[in-house]
Amino acid sequence: MFLSRRSGDTSGTVVFPAIEGTRPLLVEVQALVSQTFLAIPRRTTLGVDYNRVILLCAILEKKAGGLPLQPGRLVNVAGGIQVDEPAADLALCWRRGRIVQGRVIPPGTAVFGEVGLGGEVRAVPMAEMRLNEAAKMGFSRVVLPASNAGAPRSEVPLELLPVRHVKEALSRVGGGK
Repeated sequence: MFLSRRSGDTSGTVVFPAIEGTRPLLVEVQALVSQTFLAIPRRTTLGVDYNRVILLCAILEKKAGGLPLQPGRLVNVAGGIQVDEPAADLALCWRRGRIVQGRVIPPGTAVFGEVGLGGEVRAVPMAEMRLNEAAKMGFSRVVLPASNAGAPRSEVPLELLPVRHVKEALSRVGGGK
């Protein structure tokens, strides 16, 4: 339901396999970075914690060579879903980093993982459930923490792209492996 109107070639979106209670749910994370001429750039988030997004942008700037915090940025989780788990960190970072790089994420790609202050990508709980849901919904590749890559595989074959650092994550899939 949350992915029904999703266009696979749209810049600024990535799919995140969230866990809602005990059920996996694929949601679309959307981000937009825009040039601003305001003294204080506009920063808006819907469906994710504002402070978490600010923290992740700072990590991108310091640990992954991202743009400074100056541009205005907007983050949204489609469908009105509220995502409050750290497993969404990598999707939020990856999405913003790819926008800055001007790249579209290839269709069939899902992303999950927690990002630490050092830029390291940390394991998250219920990785197998996330992988199974992504496979069941027709996704073919998943960017995930390297420490979760050894988890039991999904029932359907998936291309797993394990990463250890957010900088490595930004270079994966469709532009500079």
